[in-house]
Amino acid sequence: MKLERLIGILSILLQKEKVTAIELAETFEVSHRTILRDVDALCCAGIPLVTYKGKGGGIAIMDGYKMDKTIFSTKEMQAILAGLQSLDSISGTNRYRQLMEKLSVDAARTLYAENHILIDLSAWDKLAVSDKIEQIQFAMEQDAVISFTYFAPNGDTVRTIEPYHLIFQWANWYVWGYCNLRQDYRMFKLTRMVNLTVTAEKRKERIVPVYVCDKLRHTDGEVEAVVRFDKSVKWRIMDEFGLEHLKWDAEGNILLSFTWSDEPSFYRYILTFGNQAEIISPKAYRERFCLLLQEIAKKY
Repeated sequence: MKLERLIGILSILLQKEKVTAIELAETFEVSHRTILRDVDALCCAGIPLVTYKGKGGGIAIMDGYKMDKTIFSTKEMQAILAGLQSLDSISGTNRYRQLMEKLSVDAARTLYAENHILIDLSAWDKLAVSDKIEQIQFAMEQDAVISFTYFAPNGDTVRTIEPYHLIFQWANWYVWGYCNLRQDYRMFKLTRMVNLTVTAEKRKERIVPVYVCDKLRHTDGEVEAVVRFDKSVKWRIMDEFGLEHLKWDAEGNILLSFTWSDEPSFYRYILTFGNQAEIISPKAYRERFCLLLQEIAKKY
C-alpha cells in the first residue's frame, strides 16, 4: 500500500545518507517511476528531498533539515507492528512483516519479541475476502471502477461502483463507493460479492463525502423501530451496539431504538434472538412480524 511504502522510504532515508531510486524500487518491489512519484508525494508533504545525478548520486534528505531519527517510540512502533500484523492476517502472507523489517531490521526483531498484542482480522475462510481486498485495493490505487454480482435480501444484482474505502467494521469487511445503479454512495459486504472484476473504466471526478460510520447501521433508516431485548442477552447487545445507545425498563430489560436497511432483514435479525426480543413499535411492524411467525409455525 502506498502509505506504508512512503513510511518505509522515509525510514530508509533517515537511516542512510543517500539511496538510489533503483534500490528503493527493488526493496519495495515497485517500478522506478512509482518511486519517483512517491518522492514527489513526500516533498508535497513537507519533507525536503533532493536528488543527485551521476556516480554516487541518489535521493537524500536536504542538508540542514533536522528531523528526529527516532520518530516513533517503542510503544508507537509496537502499535504500528500490531497493525501490520493484522494486515498479514487478511492476506495470509508475511508481506507486512517484511515491510516492518525493511523499516528497521533490529527494531523489528526487538518489537516482535516484546509485542503482546495479536490482531487477526481474517474471516473463517481467508479466501472469501483476501483476494477481493487485494483487487479492490489495486482498483483504488488505479482510480478504477469495479464490477461484481451482489447478493442482497431484495435479490441478486450486477453492480459497478467507484470504490473509495475498504472498511472493517461490525466484524466484517466492506467496500464503500459510488454505485452507478443507485446513483449514490453505498456500502457492500465483501462476502456477498462474486465475479469481482477491476474494469478499464476510471472513476469520475467527484467531491467525495466523508464516510461516517453509523453505529446503529449505515442506512438512511428505511426501518425505524424500538425493540425490547431480554436482559439475558445484554452481552450480545453490548457487543453489537455498545452501551451509549441503550435504555432500560423497570425490570432491567434493554430498550433500543435503531434503523435497519429493510423489513425482511430486520425481521431475520430479531428472529436470531428467539423469544428474547420483542418489537415494541411501530405497530405495523409488530403485526407483520406476527404474520411471519405464523407462516414459520405452519412449517412445523
